[in-house]
This record gives sequence, structure tokens and C-alpha cells, in this order.
Amino acid sequence: MIFKIITIFMIFMAVLALFGRFRFPGQTKLASMKCPKCGRYVIGKGPCACSKGKP
Repeated sequence: MIFKIITIFMIFMAVLALFGRFRFPGQTKLASMKCPKCGRYVIGKGPCACSKGKP
């Protein structure tokens, strides 16, 4: 009985993971928000801290 419950749970988690991988929203936008020089995420419309010359 416990083996059956664990098996169903594992199948459900695998299906959920596959669905989430294909339907992850904002994946391209998140990748384009990185600074091309240093690779950090840029928040807002201003320049990255590496191009300002500040640490």
C-alpha cells in the first residue's frame, strides 16, 4: 500500500516538473536582463554598476 502511494506521488512529481519546465514564464526576459560585461542582473533602466565605475 505504501509502495503504491509513493509510486503515484513520484509519477505526479515527474509530470509536474516536466510541465513546469515547458511553461516557465519570463525565461527569455530574465536572461536578457543580465549585464553583458559582468553577468549580474540589472534592475531598472539604469546602467549596471560595473559600467559606472563603482564597486
